[in-house]
Amino acid sequence: MIKLKENLKPEDLKAQLSRLWDLSGQKIALVRDEYDTTKGAPVYTVKGKYTTRGWTEWTEGFVYGSAILHYDATGEKSALEYGKEMTVRQMASHVSHFGVHDHGFNNVSTYGNLLRLMNEGVLPENEWEKNFYEVALKVSGAVQAYRWTKIHNGEGYIYTFNGPHSLFADTIRSLRSLALSHRLGHVLMGENDKKISLLERLVQHARTTARYSVYYGEGRDSYDIWGRTTHEAIFNTNDGNFRAPNSQQGFSPFSTWTRGLSWIMAGYPEELEFLQTLSDDELEPYGGRAEIEAMMLKAAKASCDFFIEHTPVDGIPYWDTGAPELHRLGNYLDQPADPDNPYEPVDSSAAAIGAQGLLRLGRYLQAKGEEKEGKRYWQAGLTVAESLFTDTYLSTDETHQGLLLHTIYHRPNGWDHIPAGSKIPRGESCQWGDYHLRELAIYLQRLVDNKPYYTFFGS
Repeated sequence: MIKLKENLKPEDLKAQLSRLWDLSGQKIALVRDEYDTTKGAPVYTVKGKYTTRGWTEWTEGFVYGSAILHYDATGEKSALEYGKEMTVRQMASHVSHFGVHDHGFNNVSTYGNLLRLMNEGVLPENEWEKNFYEVALKVSGAVQAYRWTKIHNGEGYIYTFNGPHSLFADTIRSLRSLALSHRLGHVLMGENDKKISLLERLVQHARTTARYSVYYGEGRDSYDIWGRTTHEAIFNTNDGNFRAPNSQQGFSPFSTWTRGLSWIMAGYPEELEFLQTLSDDELEPYGGRAEIEAMMLKAAKASCDFFIEHTPVDGIPYWDTGAPELHRLGNYLDQPADPDNPYEPVDSSAAAIGAQGLLRLGRYLQAKGEEKEGKRYWQAGLTVAESLFTDTYLSTDETHQGLLLHTIYHRPNGWDHIPAGSKIPRGESCQWGDYHLRELAIYLQRLVDNKPYYTFFGS
């Protein structure tokens, strides 16, 4: 269980944040100067060098989005120029990509961050440039929403690259793409020019995910406990009925893959923040504000509670809560995570993603007057962040291209690099880990500097 640092404040992390941004600039330059983009998007490091993995190109936006976030924090113009140039050169295919559920990763990280910075006045106002970002985001949201499976109750979900039967926990964060497109006044045009609301599909996907990907201790199966999540939910596409939980990257359908958990933790609180920008009238046709917010808040609280209860004291989780060799570590939840253990790897990328969810949920609840409960999540998020900003998890090797160490991509498939003399993966980085560590750092840096609150949709 995470041991909350009750008195920790964002300001206490100021020196660590400064050091992180120094390292961030070094890593961006290394990837820019050394990685061959003709090989495909960089995914994870092997012996400190980024390599690709032919599955989908879901990580490319994190590369250039990281450069844009770095500029946001430091004002380093070379990072901005790199991020803008590569967004124009490389990202158009992602905008029109009908084959994936990753639009919220690729396009919001690039076009979305650039538009946000212009709207915030960080970038100079340029009408044609702004129009370019807006059109990309409008199209991205509609293309993502088109990938739709209807279920038995008349609602549905955005399906994954596995096919129409498949709902991933990850996709909760691609709702950002639908949110931005809706905010820009766009809709999905269907047969006979039927206008399909992107907000409606956002709410329905969030509701379906909350119902089938998150557990609430309500007797759904023998492993149903408050806040556990499943990576994949399988549906019968003939009748739309839910059939079974599954896991592509976790140990089993009945354990919790911690990065899948973290996507849920981050996704619902940021959508709760987005809902605050919408009128009651906009939400009324899709269930109304009270029902929609209650659904999202329940999923957010449950997943964040599970993370707090089932993560070691320093806030860094192992890759799956049911990993088969965890028992060899003894009372591993009562001590800091050990990335050098010989049995099961930690996944710091899950911590980087989840920490932001904890912070956003904590702030949201405190703003609603739920001070005690909100502070618990807030302090948990700060505790995780402080652990991530230490030498154990920050890559200080000037030749290592990654920023966040001890991340895991796909343990069941054996894709992660195992160094000589070790039995498990350790010491490597991944693009989503590096990006979300920077996103966590931006979130905190803006609080420290008293700048506009960071959200995907802008201040």
